[in-house]
Amino acid sequence: MAERQVNRYAENVLTCSETQQYRGEMVLDDSALVRIISGELKMVHADRHYTFGPGDTFLFPRNQLSTMIKGEKDGKPYKAVIMRLATTYLRDYYTKKEVPPAQPHSPEMLCFDKNPLLDSFFASILPYFELDNQLPEKLVQIKMEEAIEILRSINPHIDRVLSDFSEAGKMNLADFMEKNYMFNIPLEKFSHLTGRSLTTFKRDFKKAFQTSPQRWLTRKRLELAHYQLSEQQRKPVDVYYETGFENLSHFSRAFKSHFGYTPTALLQGK
Repeated sequence: MAERQVNRYAENVLTCSETQQYRGEMVLDDSALVRIISGELKMVHADRHYTFGPGDTFLFPRNQLSTMIKGEKDGKPYKAVIMRLATTYLRDYYTKKEVPPAQPHSPEMLCFDKNPLLDSFFASILPYFELDNQLPEKLVQIKMEEAIEILRSINPHIDRVLSDFSEAGKMNLADFMEKNYMFNIPLEKFSHLTGRSLTTFKRDFKKAFQTSPQRWLTRKRLELAHYQLSEQQRKPVDVYYETGFENLSHFSRAFKSHFGYTPTALLQGK
């Protein structure tokens, strides 16, 4: 069961707790600075995996498509503190700082080494969640600026991420889908991320792959699952979600329909 605690006067600051394992896809409209308090978080990107535990801090950039798997670690449930770095605030911040606009770049996860500045910052945020009264907006702005200044002091390249305000433009659909087909998101989200309307997305998809998006996605996900089961010797329960299926039973039925045998039969030598 998930619990998300948000101070109603400061939606840029929140905690997230999971008492059971949680899996889901995520694309943020704003960058977010995250500190793991307890438990474990696995982030699956198109080209790499990340695993975070207690004390880890990372910046999740805007428009980055990921699968999250949250669960307990060392007997403690997942809990994290998150500061949303609103794009509107960052735009104003960098305008005042007169920092040259960043060139558009591929979204990337930034992981930070243990640092006393980050420790002090998150320690100062935790008491906010005990407040019953209004948290002044001015204080929220001060904490956001503090977070940005800390990040700029410990990572000289952070500006190119935080000051990139470019929106998703029309990109090569085939390349994007080949890299991101394993994410279980609606076609509307795929179309948005490729800079297209849903109608244009379906039309361009048919030109690129000579089939419908749903048929192609199912086939690609099953082929990826087959590889992970046969070559990497992974279990179906560990594979189905990371390859884009909502539940194990749906995955098993689709797998048998496509290959003629069940995922468990594959592990047993068919």
